[in-house]
Amino acid sequence: MPAAHRFATHSRSAYVPRAATSRRRPNHPLRARTDLATLAARLTPRDLWLTAMLHEHRVLTSHHISALAFTSHRCANRRLRDLYFLGVVDSFRPLLQTGSAPEHYTLGRTGAEVLAATRGTDLASIGWRKDLCARTAFSPTLDHDLDVNTHLVTLAATHRQRSNEHLALWLSPRSAKRLWGDWIRPDAYAHWQSGPTMVPFFFEYDTGTERPLARLEAKLPGYASLAATTGTRTALLIHTSTTRREAALRTRLTDTAHQAQLPVATTSADLMSPAGLAGPVWLPLGDTAGGRLPLAALAAHWPGLTPALTTQDPALSPGEADTRPWRPITPLPPDGGVR
Repeated sequence: MPAAHRFATHSRSAYVPRAATSRRRPNHPLRARTDLATLAARLTPRDLWLTAMLHEHRVLTSHHISALAFTSHRCANRRLRDLYFLGVVDSFRPLLQTGSAPEHYTLGRTGAEVLAATRGTDLASIGWRKDLCARTAFSPTLDHDLDVNTHLVTLAATHRQRSNEHLALWLSPRSAKRLWGDWIRPDAYAHWQSGPTMVPFFFEYDTGTERPLARLEAKLPGYASLAATTGTRTALLIHTSTTRREAALRTRLTDTAHQAQLPVATTSADLMSPAGLAGPVWLPLGDTAGGRLPLAALAAHWPGLTPALTTQDPALSPGEADTRPWRPITPLPPDGGVR
């Protein structure tokens, strides 16, 4: 499985999309066949899954998509090229100071129409905008968003090497805000499944430059209020930029987390290995006698963890919820990405 850093793009001072809003799709046999009726015979379950993933997570690189749903990067690029000509996806490629960036994909208009049709609603209801690609390319949080997606993609891609471990659920910041915005706004919410053990967790990604430590500390009361209000106990995992910053953060958070009885663990970019967040990189606040733990071991360290989002929640329940404009999308395609 590729390590998180292998998906990551290089540091950049500015994003310059390659004609993000005006790049013309050249003449192509697929270009004239973008009506929804024709697309019904052209789009695979994996393609439909990709439209939902791009809508949920806003932007994924070709490397992300390849790791999640294809057996080779070449196959991924070939299919993504076809989907681009069909208007299902849009793309841009940032200009880097050194090297070249992978293609970055967002949801295209045709893809948004297909997604709306599959959910029994209209384009306005799913919130797609025609300037989505350009807004994403120039977003000041693009680097941060891509880094978060890279870590979660690495977790999801674990299924290729470890069949008994997988990322069962992955929600974007937008979906987390929709569900718990009155209390918290994490960078992601996820369920990590290792055999019969499930670790539900909120994920905070600290770049070391965007947020002072006090801002991270100020988030803990919100997590405590959510736990008290909903009667749930979900782990909070914080990824920092360096071990030095992690140590400073732990000093600030330990007393607050202990008083609120919050299960909090930290790690840093310096500790990342090919296993990514799944590896033995997590150090719980408080008792550190056991050293750093793999993600799956946090369930035993904190007995009684409960997910903030369960199958009994209306957002996940079958039936009426199936026709709602928003519903969580599985991190892996329905066909497992074997074709």
